Amino acid sequence: MKVALVQMYVSPTPKQNMITAYDKIRQAKANGADLVILPEMFICPYETSNFPRFAEPEGGETYQALAAMAKETGVYLVAGSVPEQENRVVYNTSYVFRPDGMCIAKHRKVHLFDIHVKGGQHFQESETLCAGSRFTVFETPWGRIGLCICYDVRFPELTRMMALAGAKAVCVPAAFNLTTGPAHWELTFRARALDNQVYFMGCSPARDTQASYHAYGHSIVTNPWGEVVAQADEKETIVFAELDFEKEEKIRQELPLLRHRRTDVYTLYGFDNMR
Repeated sequence: MKVALVQMYVSPTPKQNMITAYDKIRQAKANGADLVILPEMFICPYETSNFPRFAEPEGGETYQALAAMAKETGVYLVAGSVPEQENRVVYNTSYVFRPDGMCIAKHRKVHLFDIHVKGGQHFQESETLCAGSRFTVFETPWGRIGLCICYDVRFPELTRMMALAGAKAVCVPAAFNLTTGPAHWELTFRARALDNQVYFMGCSPARDTQASYHAYGHSIVTNPWGEVVAQADEKETIVFAELDFEKEEKIRQELPLLRHRRTDVYTLYGFDNMR
C-alpha cells in the first residue's frame, strides 16, 4: 500500500486551499498513491475564531468537493480535517472517502487542544469546538485503518482501541506547533507505532511564519518497529511511503505484544488494594 501525506501551505481563503489540495492529490495519484492524507484544518488558518466562521454541515460544499476529488483521482482520501457544523455545535472533523467518492468514515476530534505552556504555546480549541466521543476505523482492500486527529495521538487508550479493533495503520491529520513539535512529534509517532505494532502517519500543514499559528511540519510515517520510514522538513511537499503489512505481521508474530497483554491485571481495583 502506497500512501501520500500532503504537507501543504494553508492560505486564508478556503477556495485556494481546495485548489491546492486538489492539485496535490492529483500529483500523489500520478506517483502511484493508493491513499492520500491531508492536514488538520487544511481548509482555513488554524485559529479558533475561524472554526465557526468556516464550518459547514456534513454533505456541504466542501464535503461534496472532497468526495468528487476522491472519485476523479481514484484514491482513498483521508480529507485532513475541517470544521463541521451540526445544529449550533462545531466539531473538528475528518472525513474518509473511497475511490468511488462514497464517505466511509468520519472522525470527530475526541481530545480538544487546550494548553498553556509558559513561555510557549497557548491555545484553547474548546472556545469554539465541541469534542467527539468515538474512536474510528475504516475498511480498505489492505485491511482496517484507524483515524484520529492531532492531539488525540497523545492518548494511548484511543490508539489501543483502534489496534484492538484490527487497525493495521493509523492516519493522523495534525498541526503540532513549534513548542510541542520539536519536543514530542517524532517521539510520539514512533512510540504509538511501536506500542501497537502498526504504521503511523502524521500529516501536518507546511510552516507559514506569516500566519498566527506556526505549524511544525515534518509530516511523518513510522513503522511497527518504531522506526521512521519517511519524514519531511517544514516546507510544502508530499511525503510518500510504502506500508508493508507482511512485515507488520512478521513483527507481531515474533514479538506478540498485543497477545501478551495482561487484562486481568490492568484494573484500578488492583491499585486500590495497594494503598
